[in-house]
Amino acid sequence: MPEEKVGIKPSNMTYEEAAGVPFAACIALLFLRDYGHIQSGKRVLVNGASGGVGTFAVQLAKYFGAEVTGVCSTANLELVQSIGADRIIDYTKEDFTKNDQTYDIIFDAVGKRPFSQCKNSLNQKGFYLSTVATIPLLLQMLWTSKIGSKRAIFAMPKFQPEDLIFLKDAIEGGKIKTVIDRTYPLSETAEAHRYAEQGHAKGKVVITV
Repeated sequence: MPEEKVGIKPSNMTYEEAAGVPFAACIALLFLRDYGHIQSGKRVLVNGASGGVGTFAVQLAKYFGAEVTGVCSTANLELVQSIGADRIIDYTKEDFTKNDQTYDIIFDAVGKRPFSQCKNSLNQKGFYLSTVATIPLLLQMLWTSKIGSKRAIFAMPKFQPEDLIFLKDAIEGGKIKTVIDRTYPLSETAEAHRYAEQGHAKGKVVITV
């Protein structure tokens, strides 16, 4: 592995817990900190708050001092509350784009609510962040860069070794943890992929070697 892709395992994590960190937590960190310019006191909504990226996004947003709303299904309300969300919206009962709440950052960690639906829920100079690039989103990114103060952003994350160090320190400080839904042995990797691709995992799916 290239040196810049490797970090020391947090001392208070198992290998399985540590395996869930590098990709998902780095994505959440880069989108919120670098693209969303998160700051203490900002209002942040995480759509897909119970997923692999979403669980880290909720915790990182709280780490940075934001007021966090998590959007998930009924079955995951308790989980999202347990990782620090200030408010939870059950998407099977309420559409967050149709209430009167607005946010400084809307982070769509599952790519299911396009900017066109979310823009009225953004404050002026707010950021819509998505981990999933679609042609409409790319066009919206171009459009929002030309007019208005709200921004739609998708970017390929560029991981830096200092990001793993940042996450290690936060984990060892008790601020962030990995939520693991299921673990599979290496021989059942295909089954693990099938389960993860259903899109209903709570946190991470981990392969045990």
